[in-house]
Amino acid sequence: MKTAMIRAGIAATVMLGLMSAAPVASASERPVLKAGAPIATVNVDGIKVDKEASAETRRIIEANTAAAAAGANVCGAGYTISTGAWRYGTNGTTYTWTNGTSGSGYYDKPICAVFFNDTGASRSMGVRLRSNYTADAPAEDFGTFSTYAGPVYQKRGYCGTVYSYMKDSSGKAVVDNTQTIGACD
Repeated sequence: MKTAMIRAGIAATVMLGLMSAAPVASASERPVLKAGAPIATVNVDGIKVDKEASAETRRIIEANTAAAAAGANVCGAGYTISTGAWRYGTNGTTYTWTNGTSGSGYYDKPICAVFFNDTGASRSMGVRLRSNYTADAPAEDFGTFSTYAGPVYQKRGYCGTVYSYMKDSSGKAVVDNTQTIGACD
């Protein structure tokens, strides 16, 4: 019930963006980060973004700060640093957030993921979040949603992956993408 109320409230603030997703930088193009180091951030129109986030993430957030902020709100208190955003045409946008805390090291930062439905109609869709630890089960939310799938959480997901999936009204897959979270090797 709470999730349904949050979904309804957030739906009013989520606006359609005009950008399409671009490929994420390969592992060889990302800097190696040291365990225990805090996430360095940059300010993108009032939103804290991981300094190592892609230029495309920054463009997506700049294009629609209200939707990006809505993603952080869905994740809950403390999730204030964007680690990634991916736009899938006019179908949807996935956001990942961290609260910047860590367990045993840099790679253990908790992650939240939300996949927004930007179509204006209910769709079969979902989001799956995996950590880079094989012992951790993936967290996922799949179903028919009019506003978003998620939020899903990984306790130590900074170097994991986020999978976004959506079918159009005829049942054809229009989003079927996996992205890497964080700037990790």
